[in-house]
Amino acid sequence: MRLRDLYATYRDRVHFVPIYIREAHPVDGWALTGGVWGLMIKLMRSKALTDLSDPRTLDERRAIAGRCEQTLAYGIPTYVDEMDDRVNRAYAARPTRLYLIGTDGRVAYAGGLGPFGFKPAELASAIQRYLDLGAVRREPGAP
Repeated sequence: MRLRDLYATYRDRVHFVPIYIREAHPVDGWALTGGVWGLMIKLMRSKALTDLSDPRTLDERRAIAGRCEQTLAYGIPTYVDEMDDRVNRAYAARPTRLYLIGTDGRVAYAGGLGPFGFKPAELASAIQRYLDLGAVRREPGAP
């Protein structure tokens, strides 16, 4: 199962908020372009962008988020974490993590760290269990 599939199935009942956070493997940081990691990325036919520098401004971060949104083709508008990384720190999201936040603001599902803990099928099961308990979609700020 892919995130695109989750969105298509649940978008009328769940508010999806993908957030682009600090780049996990920038070329000017801990890059995964060579050695065993680079080979794994190629063998997995990953869509991960491996030519990105760590953004220094919010505009640069937004531009990279736009590239990622197009490359991954989830079909879901992507939000961007501020340069102070407050979302990343609050949710321990780096490098990739899936969460389901209940209408009460509590974490109903916290997936493992990506890439190996990035399991959209697990999130789908969590969403379905949550909905089966009678939860309904509420827009942010709604009573």
